[in-house]
Amino acid sequence: MSSALSGQCLCGAVTIRVEGAHDPRPGACHCRMCQRWSGGVFLCFEAAAEAVTVDGPATRHASSEFAERAFCGTCGSHLWMRDLGETDGAYELMPGLFDAARDWPLRSEIYIDRAMASARLTGEHARATQAEYEAKNPHVEGDA
Repeated sequence: MSSALSGQCLCGAVTIRVEGAHDPRPGACHCRMCQRWSGGVFLCFEAAAEAVTVDGPATRHASSEFAERAFCGTCGSHLWMRDLGETDGAYELMPGLFDAARDWPLRSEIYIDRAMASARLTGEHARATQAEYEAKNPHVEGDA
């Protein structure tokens, strides 16, 4: 999809504009790192790096050898996860920042065998266990 999206953090200090290629269907991750970061289940949608414009005090944190996570430096709202090992550097943006995301269906779910009992998702979408996901993504070094 390529229609424009505008989003912001909780306090409005960081704004994100997506103008170009993005997939308006969130994916869910239940790995331990995402659980720690999100408090339960991590939801994100993908947008091409060249489609994303960020303004404001976004703070980046190297959460692993291959990825960064970003948050608002003012209010702490989570903004994105980004795999820096990929050549395209696509953004995995938090859908809650964008009003348009309210109607988006779930695309996929990974680490389903690691899901917290309170965060198990239902419905028809692609699913992968830890072993299935890591077999297809050898740069991921396991779920600590």
